[in-house]
Amino acid sequence: MLKKSDYYYDLPEELIAQTPAEPRDSSRLLVYDRKTGKTEDRIFRDIEEYLHAGDVLVINNTKVLPARMYGYTQNGGKVEVLLLKRYDLHRWEVLVKPGKKAKEGTELKVSDELSLTVVGRTETGERIVDFHFDGVFEDILTRVGSMPLPPYIHEKLKDQTRYQTVYCRTDGSAAAPTAGLHFTKELLDRIRAKGVEVAEVLLHVGLGTFRPVKEEDLTEHKMHSEFYMVDEKAAETVNAAKREGRRVIAVGTTSVRTLETVADENGFLKPCSGNTEIFIYPPYKFKCVDALITNFHLPESTLIMLVSALMGREQTLTLYKEAVEKKYRFFSFGDAMLIL
Repeated sequence: MLKKSDYYYDLPEELIAQTPAEPRDSSRLLVYDRKTGKTEDRIFRDIEEYLHAGDVLVINNTKVLPARMYGYTQNGGKVEVLLLKRYDLHRWEVLVKPGKKAKEGTELKVSDELSLTVVGRTETGERIVDFHFDGVFEDILTRVGSMPLPPYIHEKLKDQTRYQTVYCRTDGSAAAPTAGLHFTKELLDRIRAKGVEVAEVLLHVGLGTFRPVKEEDLTEHKMHSEFYMVDEKAAETVNAAKREGRRVIAVGTTSVRTLETVADENGFLKPCSGNTEIFIYPPYKFKCVDALITNFHLPESTLIMLVSALMGREQTLTLYKEAVEKKYRFFSFGDAMLIL
């Protein structure tokens, strides 16, 4: 049986990064070459040395919504609301806390501009709500919402843009695709100047990022569905690389999940959009992705399982142990790995 506990490792709390590195590309980078088994300790901006003309770097251009807000019941009870997935103009799937204050039919007032009614719940307990407002929802959200930082980050984020990538474009995520946070525009310009192509895909990061794996048997874990899109330009860029034997390097697990969802058995993409529930864990044969840039992930999370699918569980846990000993910073605002 594939077990959740096989992906546990010890992490001292002081290694959970509370603030982003300044500047973005000054975070540390652990480079691991699967062919030679060699590791190197570098700074993230050194990544350009490992990228070559003809490589395709695949980035996720999703933008994090200020998705966390607070609503109040008629009795003054406070309820935290986290936006997860949009169904239509007014209807959303949301995470609420505490759930007992958000039964079906409950009305919550967020501000003079915004209120909501709980109209149902999903199989996994998330609420479905209808928002009531006049005007543009996204504009109102910028006034009433805040960045949905993960629960392990206790410091207040001074600059909200630091939980966005420099290339974010399309509103819709409940969490940042954190491997992309290390890139600056200048670093990307230098990478492009080397002849590296950059392809943009979209995956709106949803509840799967927050939800722990509860089942000990991995085959029983169900991923939360997330919206993805691959346009014609990205598909053509990746397909040309696959045809010519050039490397496809994914920035982050969200880019991996998008590529592996869309790719056929030969690694070719077709332009499309939809919802994915792909759960990648060992043993898995990657169809499209040749290398990965990623952060250090939570113990027993679906993300460390995905990384293990690429370089093996034992090797992953060995490298994580090494990263702990060398005091790398972990999770969303932490340091990065390059797996070649």
